[in-house]
Amino acid sequence: MNKSWLNKIPFFMGWYLAGFADGEGSFNVSIRKKDYSIGWQISSTFNVSQKDSKILSLFKRWLGCGIIRKRKDGIFYYEVNNLNSLKERVIPFFDKYYFLSSEKKRNFRIFKEIVIMMYEKKHLTPEGFNKILQLREELNKGRERKKYNIKDVLKN
Repeated sequence: MNKSWLNKIPFFMGWYLAGFADGEGSFNVSIRKKDYSIGWQISSTFNVSQKDSKILSLFKRWLGCGIIRKRKDGIFYYEVNNLNSLKERVIPFFDKYYFLSSEKKRNFRIFKEIVIMMYEKKHLTPEGFNKILQLREELNKGRERKKYNIKDVLKN
């Protein structure tokens, strides 16, 4: 994997964006009911939301991926949900420009493990799918209300 793009990010900009994401960013793994063999679809997302889109444009520029959207309430959000972009852009960026808060470090470590498993298509096996469900329960623990939790998925 070519990471020359990562070396082109000015040092101060990399740390600025990492610090901003440490406070305002989130790593999410969602599960939706689908008509696949397992019956569920897993998707991973990194996002940052803000009233002003200028800082979000910096994420898009320097990471070289993702999209910026505007919600109905006027808040902008930058989102990366493409698995290749997560693995080849977002993860290397935060491996280099790491988080200082222990909670964000922990969430990133879990998110990274899930993304790599998905990239290796392990989520398509019952064992891998169950492992991702377990990891997902630990992601953003105590903060995020999930539409489906591990019990909902396993009972079907």
